[in-house]
Amino acid sequence: MKWKDGRGRCSWCNPNNERYLHYHDEEWGVPVYEDAKLFELLVLESFQAGLSWECVLNKREAFRAAMDGFDPVKVAAYGPERQEALAQNRELIRNRRKIAAAVDNAKVFLEIQNEFGRFSTYLWGWTDGKQQIEQGKTHSVLSDALSADLKRRGMRFVGTTIVYAYLQAVGVIYAHEPGCFLEKST
Repeated sequence: MKWKDGRGRCSWCNPNNERYLHYHDEEWGVPVYEDAKLFELLVLESFQAGLSWECVLNKREAFRAAMDGFDPVKVAAYGPERQEALAQNRELIRNRRKIAAAVDNAKVFLEIQNEFGRFSTYLWGWTDGKQQIEQGKTHSVLSDALSADLKRRGMRFVGTTIVYAYLQAVGVIYAHEPGCFLEKST
């Protein structure tokens, strides 16, 4: 694919969507250690199930506004009325099961923070703090194990494929494709 700036990029990146280009070039695969951002991306990845990441990314700002900036304490406290208001918000993905899962997942996220001090400590502990470089996968032994642990703790919409995409998004797994200007070798 020919890019306007002459740089090669991953094949999934839409060259006609500036938001997507920025996400690919500036965020995807960059290690994230801030719990607030880790929670945001966990919620967004869970909403991706059955949809494209581009669809979710295009709604990111609306999600931020509607979900109190992805504050897990606030999201964990959402009752039925607040969840119904989210389900009626036309700017969001209005899947009631995903909305309820976001609330439940916020509660588990807070429990993990309480147990480990930070969610980041829990997450990066799976790789001893080291970034993994992989390409061309949709799941791995790591995503299988992390998915199973999150489910055991009570999270939903965290299957191995979603968790793998999450690990790529937050930089635990670095997966820029061959020919991408951001590709790293193993």
